[in-house]
Amino acid sequence: MNGRWRRAQQLCVIALGIFSCPVFASQNDQQVIARGKYLAIAADCAACHRGSAQQDAPYVGGYAIASPMGNIIASNITPAKGTGIGDYSEPEFRRALTQGIRRDGQPLYPAMPYTAYRGLSDDDLHALYRYFMAGVAPVDRAVPETQLAFPFSWRYAIHGWNWLFLKKTPVDEDVKKARGRYLVDVLGHCSACHSPRNAMMAERDDRYLAGGEAGGWIAPNITSDPVSGIGGWSREELVQYLRTGRNDKAQAAGGMAEAVEHSLRFLSDDDLDAIADWLKQTPPIATAQGTKAAYAYQGGGEGRAAGQALYAAACASCHRLGGEGAYDGHFPSLTHNSTVGSEQANNLIMVMLQGVHRQGETLQTWMPGFADSLDDRQLAELGNYVLQQFGNPAVRITPEQVAQLRAGGEKPWLIASLPYVFWGGVLLALIVIGAWVKRRVKH
Repeated sequence: MNGRWRRAQQLCVIALGIFSCPVFASQNDQQVIARGKYLAIAADCAACHRGSAQQDAPYVGGYAIASPMGNIIASNITPAKGTGIGDYSEPEFRRALTQGIRRDGQPLYPAMPYTAYRGLSDDDLHALYRYFMAGVAPVDRAVPETQLAFPFSWRYAIHGWNWLFLKKTPVDEDVKKARGRYLVDVLGHCSACHSPRNAMMAERDDRYLAGGEAGGWIAPNITSDPVSGIGGWSREELVQYLRTGRNDKAQAAGGMAEAVEHSLRFLSDDDLDAIADWLKQTPPIATAQGTKAAYAYQGGGEGRAAGQALYAAACASCHRLGGEGAYDGHFPSLTHNSTVGSEQANNLIMVMLQGVHRQGETLQTWMPGFADSLDDRQLAELGNYVLQQFGNPAVRITPEQVAQLRAGGEKPWLIASLPYVFWGGVLLALIVIGAWVKRRVKH
């Protein structure tokens, strides 16, 4: 009798184990999917892979990403079959993220930060795959193909760029263990904007986080240098800026405002602290000519009457006539302001042109742009008045500078020169071939 009872107990245990396995597996998968969702937020996937309309579903694609080569259309990365990434296997997904190769074998443009994502851990890649396949709603909508002018339209040339600049081995284990560095270098791909690029549009490792330029905006120096970078910011000020997009020294606009809205404001306190800690101990790189940090300036010059009139009409209702701001910094002070005190006026000009649109942790910030209402000369007058009265009076803005930034900024050497270099190479090849043919005919 006892033997039968023990066998019955064993059978019950086995049966319970069999029927509970799917439950445990499902619970585990849900945890992996939830982790993948957080990683996708930390990687700022939504900022690029959004639709062209405000009401579009997440990750549906179609958004035009401005680049020096032209607009790159973000792809649909919902799990829709055919139009999205629903047909991707996990190895194919991994290859796209870490090597920049699509399922069809064609290379992705480096606007996709696969050079940074190459350092993703295996567990994180798996979690991201599970999230995009099981945690994102499929949207069966095709997006237009990116159409760049020749020779940039020839995707296979990117294989050569990858051969030169894509690190042959993933980021080492020390980076993965240092949470702050992993968030900054890999998931957040901060250096994609905040590091300058060489003539071939690759990041300069020797100027890591020393400042870059994208679409007319300056991504400032965020090394620990006390004058050029964020060395004069406290840890608390850094965390506040990352979470809300503003503090007493700076306000996020342009691409940084998008990073706050779509990514940084959702990160955990521990992760924001880790980012701040890593940035505070990066090697300092001095890039400023002066001895004062940008946020230390408060004017001191004499603004022209024309600029004063424009300021009174366009800016004073929010920033006040004295530039002191209002509503506890929601409309920021223009004195001790990094944008107005910078040695480069790009961001001040871009804010005047495009305005500010940012959703922080709790508050939405909106400032209108004046690109349609003020011409280049008027914007230069307005900007110079702001610089003289509230910022760095040594900086001057010209109408020509406004016009250049209105058009998207200065073209990098590679972008400006490559068509000429290419056709020059074709011409040289034709000359060489012609000379060879002529010589053959003579003999």
